[in-house]
Amino acid sequence: MFDKIVPRSEDYAKWYTQVIRQAEMADYSPVRGCMVVRPYGYALWENVKAQLDIRFKETGHENAAFPLFIPMSFIEKEAEHVEGFKPELAIVTHGGGKKLEEPLVVRPTSETIIGYMYSQWIQSYRDLPVLINQWANVVRWELRPRLFLRTMEFFWQEGHTAHATHEEAVEETLRILDIYTDFAVNEAAIPVIPGRKSESEKFPGALTSYTIEAMMGDKRALQAGTSHDLGQNFAKAFDIQYLDAHQKQQHCWTTSWGVSTRMIGAIIMTHGDDQGLVLPPRLAPTQLVIVPIVPKNRADDKQAVMQAVDGICETLNGVRYHVDDRFDYSPGWRFNEWELKGVPLRIEIGPRDLSNQQVVLARRDIPGKDGKTFVPMDNIAETVPQMLETIQADMLKRATEFRDANTFEPESYDEFKAVIEDGFARARWCGDAACEDKVSEETQATIRCIPMEQPDGDGECIVCGKPAEEIAVFARAY
Repeated sequence: MFDKIVPRSEDYAKWYTQVIRQAEMADYSPVRGCMVVRPYGYALWENVKAQLDIRFKETGHENAAFPLFIPMSFIEKEAEHVEGFKPELAIVTHGGGKKLEEPLVVRPTSETIIGYMYSQWIQSYRDLPVLINQWANVVRWELRPRLFLRTMEFFWQEGHTAHATHEEAVEETLRILDIYTDFAVNEAAIPVIPGRKSESEKFPGALTSYTIEAMMGDKRALQAGTSHDLGQNFAKAFDIQYLDAHQKQQHCWTTSWGVSTRMIGAIIMTHGDDQGLVLPPRLAPTQLVIVPIVPKNRADDKQAVMQAVDGICETLNGVRYHVDDRFDYSPGWRFNEWELKGVPLRIEIGPRDLSNQQVVLARRDIPGKDGKTFVPMDNIAETVPQMLETIQADMLKRATEFRDANTFEPESYDEFKAVIEDGFARARWCGDAACEDKVSEETQATIRCIPMEQPDGDGECIVCGKPAEEIAVFARAY
């Protein structure tokens, strides 16, 4: 039997790790700070990749692959970039038994190596825009690793584009932000807040950084994806120029953007419960598990039940299903395993169900008897897809209601400090970094984003009382 999982309310961090390991999503590697993504976890990542990849290609992006090793001199070309990443770099100094003439950085991100290649490929305005994405692994030397959220090596996609004008680059940056928002909401059932990062929180070397921020089950924030307007910083550092229509040399305007396996952590922490994972149907590796139930030593019943299971399977067009016919395990044991793994829907069928020409349909997002219904066997083909869509919508609704119930709009700094202990705080901010630093020092909260949707009018900064035009979302974060 599986080890008992600690309740979320008792120890959220321990619950998170136990669920990942017992559900066979991932495990610790012998290399400190790294993880092994097991087949079930990787299948979920593949579904994330597939849905994002469709969206990228529909908007004209192409996939490519760039080297894992980057010359140290490349990293050093953009001052703000190297300063931001310096503490996280893994550097190779020896290869083939010899000291390298120039150290190589193991890819923390690819702006520099891709910037160099773009400078070789782009000659004319006719070559623009360049819209390239790569699916890759990167390495950042994390001090406090956590499975899927922060590991020294992780998987992600990173898009890198080059444009003739700043307007085109900004349009691209915001287009990707919309793609990430659409994916999070409609595929992962995670309500996110799209917005702009403050200067202190933006990507090193970016002109402007945008983000999607989500509330986890412990009311902390998680940055689930970012899109960066790099201006001409990397274009000038790597001499990415083109000859415009007037025969004048111009520097390109570039962008970069990414979503990583951190999205897996977001799905786990947004939807999981004390029984384990709760996966959104559109991304779940297995959407439906069929559990045949047959008393021991009843061969005739077993044959009849399995024939019915075969008939059910023939009707499940487009549904990712699995038949758990491990009769040496009890039905309860099998139920618990698939609940732990977060499979959205379960069909239970035994001799009694067969005689009544029905099955039991159990929803994972509503544990216990409340989530069970009897469905006529003739209706399974239409009921299962409908139920999966209902579960998807209900999961988003539930997560949205949770976030909204734990988002506050304090009217004073004292009230702000009180509510930030237990959720998000939406409050006006004057834009002064000193106020941002004060919040961080006194509450351990940061500005997660300045939402794209802003109310009309202005007001006073929640910290200093000075005029403030924008509202920011503050929270403690992973």
